[in-house]
Amino acid sequence: MNAFTLWAGGDAHVGTDLRRGRKSLETAILQAERDFEWDVMLDIGDLSGAQEPPDDEEGEEVVRQYRVSTRHPRSHFYNIVGNHDASGPDEETQWWFQKWVDPMGVNTEYSGVYADQRPYSVTGQWDRYSFEVGNILFLCMGDRNDGGPPVGRGKRGGYPAGAVRQETFEWWRDMVLSHRDKIIISAHHHMLKETTVASLDWVGVDEGYHGRFDDGAPIGASYLYWVGGKPDSGQFEGVLADNPGVCDIWLGGHTHTNPEDTTGGRSHVEQKWGATFINVAAISKFHGQKNVPMSRVLTFTEGCDRVDVKCYLHSDHFAPQGWYEPAQRTVPLKMPFSF
Repeated sequence: MNAFTLWAGGDAHVGTDLRRGRKSLETAILQAERDFEWDVMLDIGDLSGAQEPPDDEEGEEVVRQYRVSTRHPRSHFYNIVGNHDASGPDEETQWWFQKWVDPMGVNTEYSGVYADQRPYSVTGQWDRYSFEVGNILFLCMGDRNDGGPPVGRGKRGGYPAGAVRQETFEWWRDMVLSHRDKIIISAHHHMLKETTVASLDWVGVDEGYHGRFDDGAPIGASYLYWVGGKPDSGQFEGVLADNPGVCDIWLGGHTHTNPEDTTGGRSHVEQKWGATFINVAAISKFHGQKNVPMSRVLTFTEGCDRVDVKCYLHSDHFAPQGWYEPAQRTVPLKMPFSF
C-alpha cells in the first residue's frame, strides 16, 4: 500500500544550542534518517537562535548542519520563516532567511537549495508558497515579523507575536475556498488563537514560554496575532468557522514545551472548526525554559481518510529518546489520500 510520510518540526534555534555544545538540527536529521522513513521534511521556522537579528555566521552553520543528511538532499527540506529568523528594523527585509534558507531556490550558492531538485515543486514566493503531493495541497506561510515594532521585531529579542501580510491571508483564503477537492494542510510558524497548548492571550509571556517585549504585542506572543497590521482580527479563524472542514490540518510550532503540557486546557494536537491543529515544536533543547526536543511524523496512506501522527523525542531527558507512544494520534481527513 502506497504511503507518503511527512516529517514536521522546527524551532531548531541552531545558534542557541550550538553555544551549549549541541547541534540541534544536525542531531535531529541524523536521528530521523536512522530511525524512520520519511519523504520530505517541513520545517516551520526559527532556525536562528539569535536574540539580535541573525547574521551570516549562523546562516553558514544552518547550511552546514543541513549537509549532514546522507539520504535526503537539501531540496527535500521545505522551510517557512519564523520570528527569530527575521531581519532587524533597519535591514533589508528578511535578507537572512532569503539568503541562507531560501525556499524558492533563488540563492542556491548560499542555501544549497535547487528548485529543480524538489520532489514536489513549489509555486509562489519566499513568504507564501504551495506544493502538492497527490491530492494534498500544502499552503506554507512565513512569519512576517519584520519592519520594526509593534508588528516587527526590534533590534533585540524574538518579538514573538505572529504576523502575516494581508496579501498572504487573502492568498490562503482564496486557496482553501477554491480547492475543496483537495486535502488542505496549512502551515505557519505560529498556531491560531485558542487551538493548541498555551495559544491564549498573555499565556506565552506570563507562563514562561516567550519573552515580554512591551513595544511589540506581548498579549499575542503565543499565536498568529497580526494580519495585515491588524491586531487579533480573527480573519483566519473566521474563514475556518464559516467553512467547517475546509482545512484538514494546521501545522505550527513556536511554543516549546513537553509533550504532556496542557496549559490553557489544550494539548499539542487539537481539533477545532473541523481542522486538526498540530504543534510540532521544538527541535531545540536549550532555547526556552520548558523545552523537550521533539518533532512529529505524519503518515498518509493511499485510500485512507485518516492520518497517523507520531511524536519523536530527540533527547532522553523527558522520556527515552525515540518514539513517545502516549502522544500518538490518528486524525481525520475530509477525503481519502491518493497519489
